[in-house]
Amino acid sequence: MGGPNLEVFKFGVYVFFPVVMLLHYGNPDWYAKNVLPYKEKIFPPEHRINTNLPTDSTTLKEELAKIRARNLERKAQREAE
Repeated sequence: MGGPNLEVFKFGVYVFFPVVMLLHYGNPDWYAKNVLPYKEKIFPPEHRINTNLPTDSTTLKEELAKIRARNLERKAQREAE
């Protein structure tokens, strides 16, 4: 149908298209300009991520009490304004 020239062209596209995409999107400048701003909008900042979660029920209850107290404090501040 297409002949050997078409097959050589298709092979070239199949081989070089991923390489070109890797070079374009793997560029650190492109990543810093296009990906990092959206990452900062979507994901929470590092200081807000809690990595040490409570493992037993007493510490869990204490953490829940702290969260509830903080939420009540924020609610009282909003109502005062």
